[in-house]
This record gives sequence, structure tokens and C-alpha cells, in this order.
Amino acid sequence: MARRIAFFYDPEAERNDVPTYPWGLAPAGLATRAQLVAKGLRPRGKHVAQVMWDSSRSPQPRVAFLYEIATATPPTPLTPAKAKALEAAMRARRTCPECGDVGPYCLSTSLGTCLPCSDGFVPAA
Repeated sequence: MARRIAFFYDPEAERNDVPTYPWGLAPAGLATRAQLVAKGLRPRGKHVAQVMWDSSRSPQPRVAFLYEIATATPPTPLTPAKAKALEAAMRARRTCPECGDVGPYCLSTSLGTCLPCSDGFVPAA
């Protein structure tokens, strides 16, 4: 059963821990994490408000946390050392421990090997 919009409107935080707004009625200056990322920013600090709405997929209302746009900052740049470490970690996830092939995809954790090795394929020598 759909709740009325007034149920989600709590700007003074009387019923919830933080100010709560219905979908589409959040004040200017606040944005969700996804909206900040789309602007090239990352939230800093704890959320200051939330948006709530009904979902047909869940009996519980859905929630999105809101952050102040003014306090959001650009993400920290990737240093060459971090990029090298990330590249090595991804290469390790793509390397089969049995045959040593480096595939174009990450290996399945349930199989632990590449697809040919998990199927028992032995290449002709």
C-alpha cells in the first residue's frame, strides 16, 4: 500500500535521526552519492539528510542518503604507485594458477582456474 508523501516529509528530524524528504523534494545544496559522483565529486563526512520513497520491490521504504554539495571534494588522484599495484592485482586475478595463462577476464572464484583448465582441457603439445 502506497504511503502518502506526508509520511516521508520530516525536515525537522522529529521521527527520524536525520531530516527526511520525499522523492524529488530535497532542498537545494544536497545531493546523493551518485549525483556527486556524476559531478566529479566525492562526499566528505556523514550524511546530513535522506530521501525516502516507496518501492514496488520491497515492503520497506527505500532510502538514499544526502550529502552537502559544498563540503564535497574531488576524488584523490591515482598515484603511479597505486596504479602499478592495481594493475598487478588485476593481473593476478586474471592468471590461472594451473596453466599460467593470463586471460582477458577475472577468474571465477568458485572454479579457481581458467575455463579450459576447469573443463579438463589439455592442449596438444
